[in-house]
Amino acid sequence: MQALRRILALVIKEFVTILKDPKSRFVIIGPPIIQFFVFGYAATYDLENVRYAVFDESRSVLSRQLLSKVEGAGMFRLSGYLDDDKQLTESINSEEARLVIHIGPEFEKKLRSSQPVEVQVIADGRNPNVALIALGYFGTIVEQFNRELMQQGVVQRDGPALQLVERSWFNGNLRSRWFIVSALGGIISMVVVIILTSLSVSREREFGTFDQLLVAPFTPLEILIGKSLPGIVFGMLDALIFSAGAVYWFSVPFRGTVTALVVALLCFLITIVGVGLLVSSLSMTMQQGLLGSFLFIMPAVTLSGLATPIENMPLWLQRADLINPVQYIIIALRNIFLEGADLSMTWPYLWPLLLIASVTLPLSAWLFRHRAV
Repeated sequence: MQALRRILALVIKEFVTILKDPKSRFVIIGPPIIQFFVFGYAATYDLENVRYAVFDESRSVLSRQLLSKVEGAGMFRLSGYLDDDKQLTESINSEEARLVIHIGPEFEKKLRSSQPVEVQVIADGRNPNVALIALGYFGTIVEQFNRELMQQGVVQRDGPALQLVERSWFNGNLRSRWFIVSALGGIISMVVVIILTSLSVSREREFGTFDQLLVAPFTPLEILIGKSLPGIVFGMLDALIFSAGAVYWFSVPFRGTVTALVVALLCFLITIVGVGLLVSSLSMTMQQGLLGSFLFIMPAVTLSGLATPIENMPLWLQRADLINPVQYIIIALRNIFLEGADLSMTWPYLWPLLLIASVTLPLSAWLFRHRAV
């Protein structure tokens, strides 16, 4: 009975402590509400606004009729019409289009003479989930178009006159493992680095050594470097180990350059160190630092495009995602592994990381000196 009273008193004390602390009240109410709406909008496998391009060499009545059905399906968004094979390649490589529909020059002639004709759909295999679902939708449109042709008397054959030919670039078999594992090095290293760095300053505060650090003969830059390097080193080791594991254990192809891989990971880890130190400098205790790091990790991973496409999200969420460093490293790693990107090809995804780091790192250094204990 006495033990039960002590436990009850301890429970009441913990409730009172949490409810009296404004920060603890916010942790209970604020993050769950934010994450509920963020995840609700972002975590969906339904396809919307899948970008596609059209290479229509026929430019006939029937080809336009087929393309109008694609446009009216509700889940595709036309990114443009192509004039040659070179533009077709560029549209897939630059991710301007997830799908390219190629209609040959004799499309209408063969259909009206009841000859089998092929429509080629080229999908970006770097995201097999999107490619598989989109190809399934397009296959349904082609079947419906075949039935309408037979009902209209355009086709006099028993079998389907229009045949769909599917091709997937960069990931021919659309293996989802390649899609996920190629990005795991960046994701796992991020978790390690942000937890290490988010606890660094808050640990000093909690152990009572923060004042000693401030009066020590160190500049803010020296403190910043001293607290950043361990996280970067451990994060880089983890990322390279998992990248090697992706190739040698999971048989994910590595088509890019090692230089591009190392530089991309380094830019990303510097950015994550900046985020972690910013969380740590704002935290008074290690518990707050840990909660702050997880508050960043979950939305960052969910909004990164790791499992669900970013273009499915609302426009306001896509714009907010521009400051999410995780999405840039995921795109860079997949391009390096699957597309064969070199350093120049990954640069468009690296400079945003350095821009984010140029904000978080100086702000962390300033908070080291100016935030009250």
